Amino acid sequence: MADSAESSDPGTRPDERAVARLTRRIRAFATAHGGDAEGQISYLGIRGHRLVLVGADGGWGDVVAADRAVLAAAADQAGVALRETLDGELAARLRTGPDEWSRMAGLQIGSPGDT
Repeated sequence: MADSAESSDPGTRPDERAVARLTRRIRAFATAHGGDAEGQISYLGIRGHRLVLVGADGGWGDVVAADRAVLAAAADQAGVALRETLDGELAARLRTGPDEWSRMAGLQIGSPGDT
């Protein structure tokens, strides 16, 4: 039995429509963030898998899908290089802005949007 944390049954093909939809989103992200992006797929548990994208400008985003194979196929079609881990080099390229810091602090002290 295949480990659900890794991927779906290797004998099945990923859902083509889901791959096409995610490919468009990934390409749009890359275009908006310098024309190039790298990513890393991690297992979320029952929710599926998360592809964290880091653009050439340091902007970041993510997409979630139930199937790892769908995310990997979409990243491949979008021309996004996948890394095994979100290592120090890739993480160091992430640029966070005031919105992210405010939301992170809001978890601790209550952000303006929580009132």
